[in-house]
Amino acid sequence: MKRLEDIKRIAIIGAGVMGSGIAQLAAQAGYETVLYDLTRELAANGLKLIAQNLDGAIERKRMTPEGKQEILSRLKATNEFSELVADVVIEAIVERLETKSELFSKLALLIDDDEAILCSNTSSIPITKLAHGIPHPERIVGMHFFNPAHLMKLVEVVSGTATSPANAQLVYDLSEKLGKEPVMTKDAPGFIVNRIGKMYHTESLKALEEKAAAAETVDALLESCGFKMGPFKLIDLIGLDTNLSVTKYLYEQFHFEPRFAPSHIQQQLVDSGFLGKKSGRGFYQY
Repeated sequence: MKRLEDIKRIAIIGAGVMGSGIAQLAAQAGYETVLYDLTRELAANGLKLIAQNLDGAIERKRMTPEGKQEILSRLKATNEFSELVADVVIEAIVERLETKSELFSKLALLIDDDEAILCSNTSSIPITKLAHGIPHPERIVGMHFFNPAHLMKLVEVVSGTATSPANAQLVYDLSEKLGKEPVMTKDAPGFIVNRIGKMYHTESLKALEEKAAAAETVDALLESCGFKMGPFKLIDLIGLDTNLSVTKYLYEQFHFEPRFAPSHIQQQLVDSGFLGKKSGRGFYQY
């Protein structure tokens, strides 16, 4: 069984905003870090995002240029799947069960070390389902970061029915080393945060559909109550498509309870290609 001190190399799959943020955390914590995506360009874009984050830290006097270079020296961007052999692998790809399951099957064939930990950053898909049919399912652990990963403190450590307590504890300890505040949770629909926080999105979307208020008004009102970001700004940051996928999954897992019903307005925006910040338009223009 691996211990925290045995972890030397961490691989992150998915070089978008979430994956690059996780890779930044790993490199900052001193780990040799591999950031993978399907193309060389996508992987390189992930490194650019990290460099921009570090430049922001330098501007705020929280990092030196030398510290930035030291972190970047521990990072490697790649589109070669064979380079994902690591002590811990964290996937941060599209929120789709079939895609994630296929990825874990390939990782299990690639990585010869049966004690390597395979983590999913899923925000809604059951870890038990992801581990089904994977050799040594006890090493599959949920490691759910929050966006933006390099700033948000919380990490949900999720145990499926086959996850070993020792591996869950190892991921908990690793999260702390990455500077996070982890919590343990069982494999319940939406885990903890999305089960509770999803109402922040769905009720706001219902208000919009009922024309009770405009998106800008709802955001302004909730921000004035102390929320750091209004629901529509947050959905734009997360990605309307990602947020919608989570909503649909929770709707299904909760046996189609009306309170989790997806929004028609959000579906129309996704169908139009308006996915939020990453596409230049969502509820707002960017």
